[in-house]
Amino acid sequence: MSDPSAFRAFLFPHDHPRLADIRGMDPYGYRDAAREDVFTGDLIKGWTPLYENDFVGVTEDGTLRAGLYPLTPAEPGEEAPVAAMVEAAERLLGVVEDGARDRLTHAVDAVEWQTWANPEFMQFDTGLRLDQCDDPVRDAALALVESSLSPQGYALAHRMMLINGFLGEVVGLESLLNAYSYNIALYGTPDLRAPWGWQLFGHHAALNCLVVDGRMSLSPVFLGAEPDQIDTGPYAGGGRPFAHRVDLATRLMASLPDDLRAEAITYDEMVDPAMPEGRVHPGDERHLAGAFQDNRVIPVEGVAVARLPTHAQALVLALVEDFVALLPEGPRRARMREIGAHLDETTFSWIGGWKPGDVFYFRIQSPVVIVELDHHCGVFLDYDVPQPFHIHTVMRTPHGNDYARAWVRQWQARQE
Repeated sequence: MSDPSAFRAFLFPHDHPRLADIRGMDPYGYRDAAREDVFTGDLIKGWTPLYENDFVGVTEDGTLRAGLYPLTPAEPGEEAPVAAMVEAAERLLGVVEDGARDRLTHAVDAVEWQTWANPEFMQFDTGLRLDQCDDPVRDAALALVESSLSPQGYALAHRMMLINGFLGEVVGLESLLNAYSYNIALYGTPDLRAPWGWQLFGHHAALNCLVVDGRMSLSPVFLGAEPDQIDTGPYAGGGRPFAHRVDLATRLMASLPDDLRAEAITYDEMVDPAMPEGRVHPGDERHLAGAFQDNRVIPVEGVAVARLPTHAQALVLALVEDFVALLPEGPRRARMREIGAHLDETTFSWIGGWKPGDVFYFRIQSPVVIVELDHHCGVFLDYDVPQPFHIHTVMRTPHGNDYARAWVRQWQARQE
């Protein structure tokens, strides 16, 4: 079992400029300071223009593949919990004051969907910032998220928020890193059939959820943690939230024949001399499908899953399902059926080591799903090589159905 306090060997001194220079700032003061900082300022300059681009979707070659996401009513037993979600959303709207309600709500296809981000600095103040709201609004917002996800999915997402608060306590940045330093927004009007959804985003947690005609889309999703365990306080324990995912990934690699494992490995090292310029991004590191990458072209890499032994294909599906487990049981079943139907067009790629305790990156990519996991360098802890206790994960729906945009467009076309 890993040491839950291993991260403490990498704490900055309390008065280190990395922490002291921003300690005491509120989220808005830090937002302004981040724009002027050389490192974060360059990230913001690179990301800001991207969200305004007309949404197309992630593709592998720049060509959008039509017909992947027909909007049909949910199959019996696969319906989203729409009634509970509507009730929770209306409760949230009921506790928000009139002026704040205008900030909270947007059109169902608004460009603001694309402003979500996972860094700690608030690049876009979309919706309402929960740590600036009173308890009834915070409680109602979390109740909406809980009503939409599976029990284990909500526990995982909420754990990211609690870990963020723990990190803030450890480094003395509670005003910037806390369990409520997240934005919540609603899109469309809560309805049993018409499309609407919600968005929650902030440091190490971003979810975009939409329902229409009983169907549910949860994409894009970003979940991460630094550190990945809480070792003191009321939320201590609970284990590593991504431990099963990491275990499945290393078991998958260990199970492969040597030739197929070699084919899956695109680079041996996390920062490899063979990598082209830009392959390791200063903010995203090895991730390709993160925030503001809604239209990115991501060529397929690695080994075709159809060529893997049967037991390895089962591990690939189990690994994807660990990401998809955020969804309630019915939508999860529908999503896995969709993903399984494209298994013969799915690839698996890897960077780094694959033994227990190693740091690594992997991507599973198909026409209907992209999932990534990457071990990262320090942000609020002091290390410049990836560590096992700093993990980022991403899930996307390529070819145009992030934010359920393909479904929304079909719905809107039917209303014309």
